[in-house]
Amino acid sequence: RNDADYTTEFVSESVVDVTGYPAEDFVKHGRHLENIIHPDDRQRVRTEIQTALPKNKPFELTYRITTATGAQRWVSERGRGVCDAGGRLQALEGIVDDCTDRQQAQEALRESEAKYRGLIEQASDGIVISGAQGDILLANSSWCELLGYTKDELVGMNMRETYLEEEKQTHAERLKQVAAGQTLRFERVVKRRDGSTFPAEVSLRMLNDRSVQGIFHDITSRRAQEHKIVRLSRIHAVLSGINSAIVRIRDRQELFKEACRIAVEHGRFNIGWIAVLDRASGKLMAVAQAGLPIDLATDDDSSGRCAGLVPTGAAEVALREKRPAFDNDIERVLPGMPGSGPDTFGVRRAAVRLGAKSAVVLPLYVEGETFGVLTLYAPERDFFDDAEIKLLTELAGDISFGLEFIAKEEKADYLAYYDALSGLPNRSLFFDRLTHQLGAAARDGLNVALVLMDIDRFRLVNDSLGRQAGDALISAVARRITDTFRDQDTVARVGPNSFAVAVSGTWQAADAARVLESHTRQLFGRPFLLEKEELRMSASAGVAVFPGDGDSPEALFGNAEAALKKAKAGGERLLFYSPGMNARVADSLRLENKLRRAVDHSELVLWYQPKVSVRTREILGFEALMRWRDPESTLMVPPAQFIPLMEQTGLILEAGSWAMAQVARDCHTWSASGMKLPRVAVNVSPIQLRQKDFVATVIEAAHKTKEAGSMLDIEITESVIMENVEAIIPLLQGVRNLGVEIAVDDFGTGYSSLAYIARLPIHDLKIDRSFVVGMTSNEDSLAIVRSVISLAHSLRLKVVAEGVETEEQASLLLELGCDVMQGYLISRPVAPEQIPDLVRQQHLAIRDAPAKQVSSARKKAAGTKPSVKRR
Repeated sequence: RNDADYTTEFVSESVVDVTGYPAEDFVKHGRHLENIIHPDDRQRVRTEIQTALPKNKPFELTYRITTATGAQRWVSERGRGVCDAGGRLQALEGIVDDCTDRQQAQEALRESEAKYRGLIEQASDGIVISGAQGDILLANSSWCELLGYTKDELVGMNMRETYLEEEKQTHAERLKQVAAGQTLRFERVVKRRDGSTFPAEVSLRMLNDRSVQGIFHDITSRRAQEHKIVRLSRIHAVLSGINSAIVRIRDRQELFKEACRIAVEHGRFNIGWIAVLDRASGKLMAVAQAGLPIDLATDDDSSGRCAGLVPTGAAEVALREKRPAFDNDIERVLPGMPGSGPDTFGVRRAAVRLGAKSAVVLPLYVEGETFGVLTLYAPERDFFDDAEIKLLTELAGDISFGLEFIAKEEKADYLAYYDALSGLPNRSLFFDRLTHQLGAAARDGLNVALVLMDIDRFRLVNDSLGRQAGDALISAVARRITDTFRDQDTVARVGPNSFAVAVSGTWQAADAARVLESHTRQLFGRPFLLEKEELRMSASAGVAVFPGDGDSPEALFGNAEAALKKAKAGGERLLFYSPGMNARVADSLRLENKLRRAVDHSELVLWYQPKVSVRTREILGFEALMRWRDPESTLMVPPAQFIPLMEQTGLILEAGSWAMAQVARDCHTWSASGMKLPRVAVNVSPIQLRQKDFVATVIEAAHKTKEAGSMLDIEITESVIMENVEAIIPLLQGVRNLGVEIAVDDFGTGYSSLAYIARLPIHDLKIDRSFVVGMTSNEDSLAIVRSVISLAHSLRLKVVAEGVETEEQASLLLELGCDVMQGYLISRPVAPEQIPDLVRQQHLAIRDAPAKQVSSARKKAAGTKPSVKRR
C-alpha cells in the first residue's frame, strides 16, 4: 500500500517458499521485502523502482536476497504501480520468481567465456571467430602473427581475403556446409598480408551464437618433413624395384631399360637415362632412357647418341671424381644462355620442358672401372641432399653390382655354349638349337639338312705356318660361315677343323645340293689372307637330311658324320648319307647340266595352242608353250620335269627372254606367209616378275611382235599376283600401257581377294582346267566355273576356259556364257610351222559351214543340259 512505509498487505505462498519467512512476518509484523534484498543490490533496486513509478511504467528487476536461513538467492521481480481514478499512486503489486539456477548458469557461462577468451588468446594456433558470411569478429594474437595483421585490421575483414584467388569460391561453399551443422577439417593454403602463403590444417565449426570458429595450425614444418619422407620413400621404392630387377634380369640392356623405367614410374623422376663411357673417344653413349617423349637418338636437340662430356658438368665431375654430382636448380642457367656450356644429348633442355628442377649424376662401375652414368631429373628444386645422395649412392652401387654379376654370368655362359676361338656356338649349344629346329620342322612339314664340313689339309697349315695361323684360319672361316648362311640357320664349330650347319627348307635333294654347293663356293671360292700370305682352302662335307636320315639330333649328326667320313675317303666334295638321295642328286644335277646346255644351244622350242571363241569356234589367239627336245633321246621332255628346275636354278630368266623374242620371230615368219596374225600369249614366271628389267624385256618383245603384225599378251598365275599385290599392280599397269593384254592363269586355285582382282589392270581370267574337266560330273566344280564367269563379266573381263576336251564341256561353257576356250577338243599344241595351215583350215571350216547348220548347232548347244553327278 502506498503509505509512508509501503506496508505489505499480501504475499503468496511462493514468496514464503523463496524467502523462508512466514507470511505473518510481512503482513503483521511489518517485515518489508526491501529489508531482505542483498545490501549490494538494495540501492539499485530502490532507484529503478522510484524511477519507474512516477512514469507509470512497469518494471523488471533481478537481484539477490538473503533468506531466513542466511542463504543468498537470485530473484526476478516484475511489478507496476496501482493508481486511483485521479491517477494518484495507491499501491505497488508484483511477482517475484526464484531465478537462482538460471542466474548461476549465466554467471558460469560468463566465467567460461572469459576463460575461453583467455585460452584463445594464449593458444599457439591461429583462432578466429567470424560471422555466418565470413566477416571476422575476433582473432587471437597467433592468428595476427601468422597473417601479419593487427587485431584492429583483422576485425571486420572477410575471411575470403585469406584465400588464393582461385579458392575463394571454395570458402563460400564451406561456410554453407558449416551452417548446415557440419564440422569441417581440411588443409589449405593461407595468404598473408604481404602476399606470401603457408599451408595450414583448418578446423571450422558453428558456435551456439551462430558464429563460426576457425582454428588454423601452421603445418609448414610438417609438410617439409612429410615431403622429405615422401622423397626418401620414392628413392627406397626405386632401390627396392631395381634390386628385384637385378635378381631376375640376366641381360645388361634389359637391366638398363628396367632401371630407367623404375626410376620414372616408382621414383617419380621426370627422366632417367643411362649412358656408357667410350674410353677410346672419351664420349658418352646413351643406351637407355625413360620419361623422354622421343628417343635420345632422334631428339631434335640432340647431336646423336654419342656426346662429349660437358666441361665441369655434372657427368664430367661424377666420372672424374668418382662420386655423385648434382645440380639442385637446373633452371638457373638454361642451355643457350650466356655462361652455359653444351647440353649432353639435349636431355637437360628436354627435362626443363618436362618440369624438372634438379638433377643428379651417379657413376656406375664394373670391376672397379668406371662404366657409365645414371642420370635422374627430379621435379622439385633442392631435391638432393645428404640423405637422398646416400640412398642414391647405394642405388648406383647395386646397379654396378648387377652389371658385374651379368658380366661374369655372360662370360661363364659364353664359355659354356660358345667356342672362344670362332665365336660360334659349340657342340652343346648346337644340339640344343638343333632339337628346337627339328621340332619346328616336324610341325611345319619342312626338311632339315645337317651339313658337317671338315677343312681339308688343316693339319698342314698348323704344322707349316704354326698354331697361330691355324687359329686365324678357323676365325676367318667362321666369319665367312656367319656371313653366308641365314640367321635362322643353325651353325656351330664342333671340332678342331669341323663346322656344322643345319638348314631348313622345303627343297628336294637336288635343291639342297645346289644350295650347299653355292654356299661352299662363297666360303672357299676365294683365298684366305693370313699374315699377308694367301691360302686357298677347300672342305669336304657330309649331309644327313631330316626326317629320312634320322629323326633326332643324335641320329642325324651321327649319319652326317658317316657321310663325311665316306666323302673324305672317296675324295668327294659333298656326299649325302642316303644312297638313294645321292642318286637323285646326281640325276638332278645331270638334268640341270643338260638343261643349261639346252638354253645355250637353242634346244628349246615354242609350240602354240589356239584359243577360240566358244560361240563361233573362231581362233582368237594362241598361247605359246615351251618345249624341250632332248638331243640324246630325241624325245620331248615333259614341261613338268624341266620348268620347275629352270625356276629353281634361275635358267627361267634366260628362257623367258628367249621365249618372248622367239614369239616375235615366229610372228615374222607367219606374216611372211600371208597369214593374218591373232594375239599371242606368253607365260611369265614369278622369278621374271621380280626382275627390275622385266618391263624393259616386255617392251622390247612387244615392239617386235607389233612389227610382225601381232600383239603380245602375258599370262600370270593367280598365286604369283597374290604374293605382293601392292607391288605388282603398278608393274602390270606399266605393261598394260604398252598395249599388252594380261590374263590371270589358273584362276580359282589361289586365294584372291575380290577387292584386289577389281584393282588389277587385267583383261582375262583363265579358269583352271581342273574345274573345267570336273564341271560335268561335280556340282562344286560347276558352281566354281559359273561363279568365275559371273564375276569376270561383272568386272568387264573375258573368261578363258582351259583344258576343254569334250563337246559336252564346250556346250556347257556356251550355256554358262564363257567367252574363250582352249584344249584338246580344239587342237593340241602344234609346232610353229603348222600354225598357218591350222589358221587357214579353221577359216575354211567356218566359211564353208552352212549357216543353218551352224545356227542349229548353236541352238542345240545352248539348249544342252548335261547331267551332273552328285557326290
